[in-house]
Amino acid sequence: MPNLHDAYGRDLDLNLLRVFAVVAEEGSITRAAARLYVTQPAVSASMRRLTAFVGSDLFAREGRGIVLTARGTELLAAARAYLQPLVAAALAAPAFDPRVTTATVRVGLADSMEALLLPPLLRLLREEAPGLTLVVLPVQFRTVADTLLQHRVELAVSVADELPRSILRQPISLRRRSASAFVCLYDPRFSKLPKKLTERDYFARDHVAVSYAGDVRGIVEDATGKARHVRVSVPSLVSVAEVVDGSSLLATVPALLAEHVLKSRPHLRIVPLPFRLPGAEIELLWARTTDDDRTLRFVRALIPRALRAETHKS
Repeated sequence: MPNLHDAYGRDLDLNLLRVFAVVAEEGSITRAAARLYVTQPAVSASMRRLTAFVGSDLFAREGRGIVLTARGTELLAAARAYLQPLVAAALAAPAFDPRVTTATVRVGLADSMEALLLPPLLRLLREEAPGLTLVVLPVQFRTVADTLLQHRVELAVSVADELPRSILRQPISLRRRSASAFVCLYDPRFSKLPKKLTERDYFARDHVAVSYAGDVRGIVEDATGKARHVRVSVPSLVSVAEVVDGSSLLATVPALLAEHVLKSRPHLRIVPLPFRLPGAEIELLWARTTDDDRTLRFVRALIPRALRAETHKS
């Protein structure tokens, strides 16, 4: 049997088989053209091309119409065996049942999202899609676009700057109230802070900074133009609570993450910053090419639900 490359090399347009099937069913070039919404000469030309490819006549004249030859009858039976399943597959809704799926979804998460999102998301998956597996990779605003476009992840939850049009984005509202986006996290056993922290006192203390660039410059320096006394710089927010706990260091972290930390470390404290830091919006991101993927649509719908459940806990 010739393979598809042989067929294409001999200039077979597979659409000719569809036209051939309609002509056979109608028994008329004219009626077939009307059904296909093309001209009669176009249908005649298609049949001449198919006849040349097959190498024998497919139709014979009979009265005012045409009928299949023996070779045409054979070809019609073979064509229908392939065309009907293809049409059915094209028209059928994609099958997806979250209760039985065993799909694996790769999700890129900003460091602050791991602690906030993963526990409630896994609880929802356990209830609604127990066989679905998550693979989590770290992303941040500088890398998220490339990570999505290079298909290292299928979804991402992160802050993002300008993105190409090939990436779709959905803002996720996380704040329950009009509080500051950032707060100062500290251990009161080792660092005594006033209830109203002044800018002078803040910059006089030692700090742990989060720097994605591998230096001691963070969001505070970018926003205020002032340098802190940074004693340690870490590459993500994940380890900040560990560093602050048992030390005199201050950490400037997203308010929601700080609230989450206090649930497991109630001996730590937070205090409002003496200046305002601009809060960046967390977004759900995915490549436009995966927008109609039913598995990813399911997970995309779960992520805002999981975050709402976590951030609206009393």
